[in-house]
Order: sequence, then C-alpha cells, then structure tokens
Amino acid sequence: MTDQAQLPMRAAIIPVTPFEQNCSLIWCTRTMKGAFIDAGGDLDKLKLAIEKTGVTIEKLLVTHGHMDHCGLTGVFAKEIGVPIEGPHEGDRFWIESLDDPARRYGLPGESFEPDRWLHDGDTVTVGDLTLDVIHCPGHTPGHVVFHHTPSQFAVVGDVLFQGSIGRTDFPQGNHQQLIDSITQKLWPLGDEVTFIPGHGPTSTFGHERRTNPFVGDPKFG
Repeated sequence: MTDQAQLPMRAAIIPVTPFEQNCSLIWCTRTMKGAFIDAGGDLDKLKLAIEKTGVTIEKLLVTHGHMDHCGLTGVFAKEIGVPIEGPHEGDRFWIESLDDPARRYGLPGESFEPDRWLHDGDTVTVGDLTLDVIHCPGHTPGHVVFHHTPSQFAVVGDVLFQGSIGRTDFPQGNHQQLIDSITQKLWPLGDEVTFIPGHGPTSTFGHERRTNPFVGDPKFG
C-alpha cells in the first residue's frame, strides 16, 4: 500500500448541523494548505479540525446553496479571513435566502457573496493541488462538483449518494437534469473515482454504476 503521507491530497470528513452534512477538509500534503468544502455550520468543530491537522486554510469551497452546506460559510470566511469560491451563480437565489428565517429549517444562516462564482470547466487550487470544477445541475441549478484527477477523488455534494441521488423537489430542481449530470458528467470520470457525498458514507462511481437503483447501469460489470 502507498504511504498516505506521500499522497498529494488528503481529506477528512467533519459532519456538521443536525442534518449530518459532510463538510470535507481537503489539503495538499506538500504545502499543508487546505480548504473546507461546504462549511455549513458547527464552526467550533471545523476550527478543532484545523488544530488537529495543522492545515492552513486558504479558502472555502461551496458545492451548492442549501443551508446545511453553506449557512455559516460567510460567517466562517470572515472569522478566518479567507475567500469563498463557488458555487455556480445559478444558486444565487438560494444563498440570498439564507437571511430568511422561514427557509432555514431551524439552522443559523447568513447570506454572502462568493469571491468567485464557478463555471463548468473552471479549476480551483488548494496548495499545489488543482481541482476541476464540474457543473452538475438538477438538485439545484448551480450545483458544482470538485474533482482531483491524480487522486481519483471527488466531492459531489448532494448530486449522488451511496445507493441514492439528490432530491429534486426543491425550487428549480430537475430530476432528468440530475440524472444527466450523473451519467454524462460523473461516470466518464472513471469507475475508480472515490467520492464524498453531501451525506452518508463514501463510495465509488463504479460501485454506484453497478448497484444504484436510480442511476445504475444494468449492463455495467
């Protein structure tokens, strides 16, 4: 087995909010610079993760605008003095609604303006790492996925889960669009890609192609 210390990227999952949303801490092992993806809440937990890993956070990344994924991202960015990148501007209306108590489901939230909206084909850097940005609408119109090709690794937010897919009954959700995002944009990345979903355990694209009842390919494998 390869020594994890020699891998270019490492990742840790910190579940946050009562929704047990998977906030991901990713970092470059050479520079020890990192980023949180979907820092939605429980900021004390995230600060503790910084202390434990010794990572220097240089930015916050966001997959989409739902409150459990980014309700406190703006607050956290101000506290630690880093920029926010993502999601796609299609989710602007979700981020602006974070100020609306009626749409918070009991979670704290504050709207923010990302320092950079992301588009399909963009890249983001974390230390020496470069991640590809893939626009995957359907769960929300502005949802993006972050993919690190050398590590065969992706953070997919609420697009895909182990054994399931994201909900499409929220405003501007679209079931067929979500199916197309998964099968046309994620599957071509390779069956060996391990992904962190927005909730629940990790999986691989190949496993989901074989077994997922929503997007599985009966001819696969």
